[in-house]
This record gives sequence, structure tokens and C-alpha cells, in this order.
Amino acid sequence: MRAALSALLLAGCPSQPATDARPAMWLVEDADTRIYMLGSMHALPAGTDWNKGKVAAVVASADELMLELSPQQLAGAGDVFRTLAPRSAPLAMAKRLPPRALAGYRAIEAGGDFGGDRLDDWAVLVLMGQRVAEQADLTPADGVESRLTAAFRKAGKPISGLESAQTQLMTFETLDASTQRLLLTRAAENSAGAVQDVRAMAAAWSRGDTDALAKIINEDVDRVPAARKAIITDRNRRWSAWITTRMEQPGTVLMAVGAGHLVGADAVPAMLTAEGYRVTRVQ
Repeated sequence: MRAALSALLLAGCPSQPATDARPAMWLVEDADTRIYMLGSMHALPAGTDWNKGKVAAVVASADELMLELSPQQLAGAGDVFRTLAPRSAPLAMAKRLPPRALAGYRAIEAGGDFGGDRLDDWAVLVLMGQRVAEQADLTPADGVESRLTAAFRKAGKPISGLESAQTQLMTFETLDASTQRLLLTRAAENSAGAVQDVRAMAAAWSRGDTDALAKIINEDVDRVPAARKAIITDRNRRWSAWITTRMEQPGTVLMAVGAGHLVGADAVPAMLTAEGYRVTRVQ
């Protein structure tokens, strides 16, 4: 899986001079509650200028920040990964992947051995996504979540998470074996175009082109329905339910989640609109 994997795990953009970005943002509101939904990129190059204008105003006015993972959960995610990722018994990648996919996997692995023989398919997929991000000169330290976390901490405002690291990684761990293998095979087969796919996705994110972003993200994941349901649709449904509950309390919230969760027919804004809420694109 090419762009879809990058979008959901390590969405970002290529290294380049300072970029003037205007990512898409929505607002769902009632008489006393305003929840802004900002499409996030988890990793970005230095110089990407997105935190200004409407976004800066929302950061200043929001009472709290809601991310996919709280800072505490994010800090512990590596330990959770190392607990869940190992296989019960090693299985050589050469026995998992057909020749074309194996060649693609070896090309990505050339930057350093993943130890993939000892890991579940989903875990190898995650490490491949991280390697692609490294090849595109992306770092989480420059991502949207990192900068928002710093801003809200400085202001002394609370930061929470929609999921735990365990819950998020179990989404992949509990995919059936055939779905994991299909995802891994498709990602490896298409590895040569992975950086280019990330660039196209990031360009769409930077200009707020939600139609293009949805097309890039959906073109692969739609071919693996079980993965789409678990990784996107089911999580969007849970997050929409959280928003519905939070709307019962007054205040202003900034919710920043991966941009792939806010575009498309089963995106969070679409689900809320279907439930009768007033959702407005504000950037």
C-alpha cells in the first residue's frame, strides 16, 4: 500500500524551502460548543509554515487540544510497539513475499536492516513507512502534533488523546493474517514510488485540496476493505462518537488527527453531517 500507508501512519511532505501551507480545517458547533477539526501531518520538514492565520487564531482561542495520542501515550508508543511487533517464531521475508515485492522490500531495507524476519507483517509495514519518511527528510519533531503540543503546553492548556498507544497499534495487530500480508506485499511492490506518493499527498494537504487528498489516500486502501474498515472507518466512527459526547459540554476544542480521517465519504466531518450536526469548512 503506497500513499494510504503514508497518509495513515507518517503523512508528511518532501524536504524543500519554507512552504506556505493552508491545511484544511472544519468546525462543528452548537450554541455553546465549538470543535475545530484540523487535518494533521504527523511528520514534516523544517520550514513548513502552516501555523498561522485561522489556525493560529484557533490555537489561541481553544480551551484544550485533542490528538490521536496524548503526549504521554505517544512517549510510550515505542515500548508498546516492541511488545506487540515480534512474531511467535521467525519467518524469513523471502518466504512471505513474491519476487517483485521482495525486491522492493530489500530496496527500502537497504538503509538498515529492519529485523523483519522476527516481526509481524503489520510491524514491518510500519517500519517501512518510517523509512520512507526518513528518505523524504521528514521528522515527527517538525510535524503538526509536535508543534501544537508545544504551543498548548506553553499556554498551560490540557492535551488529551482519542486513543491509547495500545489501542492504536492493536488496530494493526488484530488485522487477519491475509490482510496484513496483502498490505505488506502491496507496499513492497510499490516501494519505488513511495516518496513520490508522499510528495503528491503533501502538496494536496498544503493547498487544502481535500478532493485530491481523498483520491490519493483512497486509491489503495479501497482495494483492501478489511483494512479500510479497521484503520479508517471504525476509528472515524469512534471519534465521531467522542465529538457527539463532547458537544454536550461548553467550550472550544481543537482536534488534530491525521488528514486521511477528515476526507472522503466516511470521514469524520461526513459522519457528523449525516447525524445532523452543522459542519463548516473554515480553512
